[in-house]
Amino acid sequence: MSGHSKWSTIKRKKGAADAKRGKLFTKIIKEIMVAARFGGGDISTNPRLRTAVSEAKAENMPRDNIDRAIKKGTGELEGVNYEELTYEGYGPGGVAMMLEVLTDNKNRTVADVRHVLSKYNGSLGEGGCVSWMFAKKGLISINKSGVDEDRLIEVALDAGALDVKDTGKEFDVTTDPSNFEEVKKAVDEVGFKSNYAEVTMVPQSTVRLTGKEAEQMLKIMESLEDSDDVQKVYANFDIAEEEMERLSA
Repeated sequence: MSGHSKWSTIKRKKGAADAKRGKLFTKIIKEIMVAARFGGGDISTNPRLRTAVSEAKAENMPRDNIDRAIKKGTGELEGVNYEELTYEGYGPGGVAMMLEVLTDNKNRTVADVRHVLSKYNGSLGEGGCVSWMFAKKGLISINKSGVDEDRLIEVALDAGALDVKDTGKEFDVTTDPSNFEEVKKAVDEVGFKSNYAEVTMVPQSTVRLTGKEAEQMLKIMESLEDSDDVQKVYANFDIAEEEMERLSA
């Protein structure tokens, strides 16, 4: 399980304060609006919108908020037009980073991102500098406790998964993005509860961080999470789970 995925799981376990939930709602609403703008407001024919709405429901977003976001995206209600951007750069220790952004002010956003990275020993890079190190895949992480590995492998592969790996405390199921929903549904239906499940950018290799560099990396993740413009952060850092929990407490 890559560093950003493990970090997301730990943060989710700790729960979110009201302010954090408000920021998360803002990010999800933006994604719903953009998904509806480009693919239409029908979740049955718009996979991106379907994924965003599922995430909204998982976070207990009110249905009215979801409906308004869809209508703003399709133009039925007045809304802001957001630009989709991808930034690439480096964190401490040479960690590769990719950021997915939705913004109505590109100059503001790039300045904010550059400031966060430079503050904690990172830097913004040119387009393409690290994207070759990542592959878009579905990732479903399942706690090993009480899980029959053979049964999980059988269910996941039968549903179209690419691989199932034992990563220590968890099993990681990887899929093609197009098969993610089908595999997730199959795993859920047999009672295997996931700690983390989404289409993400999976790194080919990871960079082990400890001490000061680990602390700086998590401060970057925290700061970028606080940005309303940054939707997703992908990074190939590897920090021991115990150290990550201590630093993110």
